[in-house]
Amino acid sequence: MTGSTKILLCVTGGIAVYKAIALVSKLTQAGADVRVIMSQSAMEFVQPLSFQAMSRNDVYFDTFDEKDSRVIAHIDLADWADLVVVAPATANVIGKYANGIADDMITTTLLATTKEVWMAPAMNVHMYSHPAVLQNIDTLHKRGIRFIEPSEGYLACGYVGKGRLEEPEKITELIMNRKQKSMPLKGKSVVVTAGPTRERIDPVRYVSNFSTGKMGFAMARAAADLGAEVTLIAGPVTLETPAGVTRVDVESAADMLREVETRFASTDILIKTAAVADYKPKLQADQKIKKQDGDTVLEMERTTDILAHMGSIKSNQVVIGFAAETNDVEAYAEKKRVKKNADYIIANDVMQQGVGFGTDTNKVTVFSKSGKSDFPFLPKQQLALELLQFVAEQEGWHS
Repeated sequence: MTGSTKILLCVTGGIAVYKAIALVSKLTQAGADVRVIMSQSAMEFVQPLSFQAMSRNDVYFDTFDEKDSRVIAHIDLADWADLVVVAPATANVIGKYANGIADDMITTTLLATTKEVWMAPAMNVHMYSHPAVLQNIDTLHKRGIRFIEPSEGYLACGYVGKGRLEEPEKITELIMNRKQKSMPLKGKSVVVTAGPTRERIDPVRYVSNFSTGKMGFAMARAAADLGAEVTLIAGPVTLETPAGVTRVDVESAADMLREVETRFASTDILIKTAAVADYKPKLQADQKIKKQDGDTVLEMERTTDILAHMGSIKSNQVVIGFAAETNDVEAYAEKKRVKKNADYIIANDVMQQGVGFGTDTNKVTVFSKSGKSDFPFLPKQQLALELLQFVAEQEGWHS
C-alpha cells in the first residue's frame, strides 16, 4: 500500500467497539493502510481476529508481545502512522492521555507518537458531561488533539443524549479529506467577538443577555483551522480558548468596542458574533443600590453599535455580523446587512428547537449582496467551518 494514508486505530473498551470494526472496513475501502491496537477492555466486546480480517494486518494488544524482534512495537507503530485515531475513546483513555499515564499499549503509544492524534469519544451522556471528563478534553484540546464530537441519540445504557460514537462513514470522510484540507484564510488576520457583555448598574448588579459565546468560539477555532491568525475578543463566558487563538477578555460594550477599534486597521476579517448590549444604565452607582418599597425605574442609554460603526469606517475589511431573531428573520437580517454596511449577515431563528443561545447546534441563513444561502441544522463547530469556507469561496480566497 505504498502511498496510502497510514492510520493507527486505537480501540478502547465500550459497546461502540462494533462501530470500530465498520470504521476499519470503511477506511480500508477508501485506500487507507490501517493497523489496530486494542485495549484489554475492548477485547471483552470483540475479538482481535475481527479487526485482523478487516485490516489485513496484525492486531496489537500487549505491550510486551513483540511481533518483530527488530523493533519495539509501540515505538514502531507510533512512528509508522500518518494519523493516530482513538475510536471509541472512553473516559478512561481520555483521562489517562490527559494526565500522561502509560499503563497499556495504547497509552504508551499515544505518549510515544509525534503524529497528529484524533479522538472520537463514546460514553454515557452523564459521563461525557462530567466536569472531570470535560477538563481532560479541554487539556487535550489545548495540546492540539482533535476531537470528533459524539452524536446525540439512543445510547446502549438506555439514556438518550450526547455520547454516541460518530458514524464510521463520517469519521472516514473526515480522515480521508484531512490531507486535502484547504487553508483559504492563511495569512489573513481575523478578529472574532463572542459572548455577551455586562453593563453595570452598581457593584453587584448588571444588565446582560443569554449568550454563551459557543458560536463565536466555534468561529474562532474554525478560522484558526483554516489558517488565519485569530484574535478572540470574549465577553464574560466560561469556555476554554481554542488552540492557536489569542484571547482578550472584556466585560462591557465599551470595552469590546475599544478592543475591536484598536485592531481594526490591521484586520482582514471581522466576525461579530457577540451579543452586545444595546443599552446600558445611564448612571452607574458606586455603591449597592438599596431595595426600596414600590417600583423603580432604571434609565437606560444606547451603547455604540459596534457592527454599524465598523461597517461605516471599513476600507477593504470583510465584515460579518450575526442576527439572532425571533420572527421575520429574512426581512430583519437583510435590513441589518444594508443598514450596517456588513458584507455578510448570518441569521438564525432562536425560537427554533436546538438553535441559538446555549445550544451545541445551529441552523442559519447567510445574507450577502449576492443573495441568501441556507445552511442545514449542524453542530456549531462544523457549521462554523462551512460558513467560513463559504465566505472564502465568495471572496475568491484560495489556499
